[in-house]
Amino acid sequence: MSRPMTYAHTMAGNGSHHAGPHTAEDVAQRLRRIRRLAWILDAAFRLPGTRFHVGVDALVGLLPVGGSVVMGCVSLYIVWEAWRLRAPTGLLVRMMANVLLETAVDTIPVVGDLFDAAYKANLRNVALLEQYFGHTPGHTS
Repeated sequence: MSRPMTYAHTMAGNGSHHAGPHTAEDVAQRLRRIRRLAWILDAAFRLPGTRFHVGVDALVGLLPVGGSVVMGCVSLYIVWEAWRLRAPTGLLVRMMANVLLETAVDTIPVVGDLFDAAYKANLRNVALLEQYFGHTPGHTS
């Protein structure tokens, strides 16, 4: 994987498919927003009597097949945001693989639901982006 983006990298862009450079603050703000979304999707609710968290993704994913597909599409929003931030193709492919794996396995009754609740593709993808951009949760520089 590439080294973390610096402010100079975000301003220079990579000559790719989206208009306009991103400032370091813009990148940090987008990362905070998609981290919040990923938390809602993957970890917003603590299971009573445990330290385990699930999110809306796991709950909606309980609906046969359709729930998995719908939540897979919602998960693609995070990948789209990564594309808009000019994440490299290799990172985008890895993020897509996370979403596709979780969505595909989630279509298997019971086992898929357990996998979905444990795998947390959205939080994984945000962590990959934060690592690429050299950010940690709550850190803005």
